[in-house]
Amino acid sequence: MAVDYDSKEYLEKVDAWWRASTYLSGGMIFLKNNPLFSVTKTPIKASDIKVKPIGHWGTISGQTFLYAHANRLINKYGLNMFYIGGPGHGGQVMVTNAYLDGSYTEDYPEITQDLEGMSRLYKRFSFPGGIGSHMTAQTPGSLHEGGELGYSLSHATGAVLDNPDQIAFTVVGDGEAETGPAMTAWHSIKFLNPKNDGAVLPTLDLNGFKISNPTIFSRMSDVEITKFFEGLGYSPRFLENNEIHDFETYHEKAAKIYDRAIEDIKDIQSDARDKGRYQDGEVPAWPVIIARLPKGWGGPTHNPAGEPIENSFRAHQVPLGLSQKNLDELPEFEAWMNSYKPEELFNTDGSLKKEVADFAPKGDKRMAMNPVANGGRARGEKPELLDLPDWKDFSNDVNAENRGTTFADQNRNMDMNVLSGYLAKLSQKNPKSFRFFGPDETMSNRLWEMFKVTNRQWMEEIKEPNDQHEAPEGRILDAQLSEHQAEGWLEAYTLTGRTGIFASYESFLRVVDSMITQHFKWIRQASVEDWRNDYPSLNLISTSTVFQQDHNGYTHQDPGLLTHLAEKKSDFVRQYLPADGNTLLAVFDRAFTERQKINHIVASKQPRQQWFSVDEAEELATTGLKTIDWASTVAEGDKADIVFASAGVEPTIETLAAIDLINEAFPQVKFRYVNVVELDRLQKKNGPLNAERSLTDDEFTKFFGESGTPVLFGFHGYEDLIESMFYERGHLGLHVHGYREDGDITTAYDMRVYSELDRFHQAKDAVSVLTSEGVVSDADGKAFDKKMDDILAKHFDVTRNEGRDIEEFTNWKWTALKK
Repeated sequence: MAVDYDSKEYLEKVDAWWRASTYLSGGMIFLKNNPLFSVTKTPIKASDIKVKPIGHWGTISGQTFLYAHANRLINKYGLNMFYIGGPGHGGQVMVTNAYLDGSYTEDYPEITQDLEGMSRLYKRFSFPGGIGSHMTAQTPGSLHEGGELGYSLSHATGAVLDNPDQIAFTVVGDGEAETGPAMTAWHSIKFLNPKNDGAVLPTLDLNGFKISNPTIFSRMSDVEITKFFEGLGYSPRFLENNEIHDFETYHEKAAKIYDRAIEDIKDIQSDARDKGRYQDGEVPAWPVIIARLPKGWGGPTHNPAGEPIENSFRAHQVPLGLSQKNLDELPEFEAWMNSYKPEELFNTDGSLKKEVADFAPKGDKRMAMNPVANGGRARGEKPELLDLPDWKDFSNDVNAENRGTTFADQNRNMDMNVLSGYLAKLSQKNPKSFRFFGPDETMSNRLWEMFKVTNRQWMEEIKEPNDQHEAPEGRILDAQLSEHQAEGWLEAYTLTGRTGIFASYESFLRVVDSMITQHFKWIRQASVEDWRNDYPSLNLISTSTVFQQDHNGYTHQDPGLLTHLAEKKSDFVRQYLPADGNTLLAVFDRAFTERQKINHIVASKQPRQQWFSVDEAEELATTGLKTIDWASTVAEGDKADIVFASAGVEPTIETLAAIDLINEAFPQVKFRYVNVVELDRLQKKNGPLNAERSLTDDEFTKFFGESGTPVLFGFHGYEDLIESMFYERGHLGLHVHGYREDGDITTAYDMRVYSELDRFHQAKDAVSVLTSEGVVSDADGKAFDKKMDDILAKHFDVTRNEGRDIEEFTNWKWTALKK
């Protein structure tokens, strides 16, 4: 018999599902046992109640209402749909719905669909050793936690890119909507191509209040909101709350509004896919639903002082004072729970009544089991890996004859441009599973070869000849000047099983370091859930780096993301500082094969000397660091008077130039040079999730000598990061030259002198140490020091008076060592 999804009888099923999920969602805040007290006729005892109820109620009933209607849409239209909950701390919405449709039990067999399993579910919510109040990685169906507000739309968009049959049912909180990233993300429709991508169906959940303030959108009239969204290009529709307690009428209104939205989406996609529409600058008017759903809807109405709870900010967190040690409001709690008529929903054994259970979508149509929310594939299915080109086909021919020089073709000296050839081929070989993201910087960051094979995806009008590389179809998404948007798109693209890169100016990648942190937390939590599939790694490029920002000045100089990520569990983080084009290529070849990591790669875009052969680059990328024989006078593991080391492009140039100065002046000095590419290999962090790549103490000593051996380290970032790593190792001979929080608009070399990263300061420091150790005489040390000071004085005079760099820098080339 055909199902009438619009009938009163079917809408009663929607209502029953809503009541069931809302009942569980409210009850689990307070109870750890006896979840169906009124159904089983078992009075609530103090021991059934949590000592400290924790959770949030304010957005729950509105979201469970929306989730129930999303289930109806799936059943009526046969949709592949997943849920993104933007309002913070709405975790029980997805938990309870997954429990009701059976998904939760499939992933957690101990959470059975009976009284015992329901009690376990209640106890674990916001409880020590249990699950949090967000839609975390522990929640089936979740790919967006909701705890860090502002990113629901960006994540929804990233998830449906190259997923043409998926719809992201996205609930945007009205507090969330006030954040900068969320306001930015409304522009996402200018980048979604209905021909090849899926759709986002956003609902702005106007519940009226934040933690203790009204929300801005909720105080706007329908006319004002209509103008706002129509100005952005949407087609807004309203679900009003003036008849909110007329459940039958409200379900009918919601069903009609969402039916129309789905039919409009299908029409847009059909026009694009079958008729070629929306490929010439016309952006479709995607639907957006504005749902006025009161905060705390259907919950306690007033507190003991007579102040309103429902439809006020007081509903935000725990709406009653009930706890194990305070039973005063137990009658109010029981009345609230009983208002959902649980006896109509659940059997006395705790199972869901058949007529209610039958409403759930089946199999992978359940939003909690949609493969898109679990690494883009079914439970246990192997991932589809990138088809990688051979990076060596794009490498530079670096050898003993040309090492440390620049190539005649200046493009071959720009590491990012060398990389761009590889990425262009990668894009061609993976036309539906690789994308490049950024905030209007891809061209600036020298990824020129990519533009020869793909365009920026851009759905707005294209105005020739001033617009460049804009098209409705393209593998580059960088036409919106927002780090938050680019990072959000990449995170969701990655969490749905595809691979991308986000490149940003180094200092402004810090705009999203909290987002990167939340992604780290996600993959760390997901890694311990057996039912979770793994994910491709999140790939970040810091370019236009601190020591290249001579022209943009002090505001553009900040390498602090290195320190920020070094503080995380290192088994989930890889930080690479390749010193040239070949090593950058080799690093990416490795990064693309590793799973469930954050790969942070610091790369140069300016013309620089090239250092390492293909074989050397491959070893550096694989092992993370290497003793460089051609820049050392003693072998790895042998005793050295001093060890030189560097990590990063400019530090490597300056450290090698300092070695050149020392070797020329004092050929008797025994030294070793170590190039460090994978920074976290230096860390010594014991314990689970911290030891996967750390060097052993013996390996560390092989490179850097026993404690007390002088180590002069040129570093791209803040010096205390390297100092902390050597301190962990108990190595007391370190002298770091890194970024010292000094800068300006100046010459390229003067940027290095500001922080004393330059070769002359490094050489002075090295000779000072060697003099104190008796390797260099006092007289020779003083003479060398005077020579360096004279060059630095010349540098200051020339830069300040002529605005250029001195020849000792511009004309320097690497020369073979005197051994």
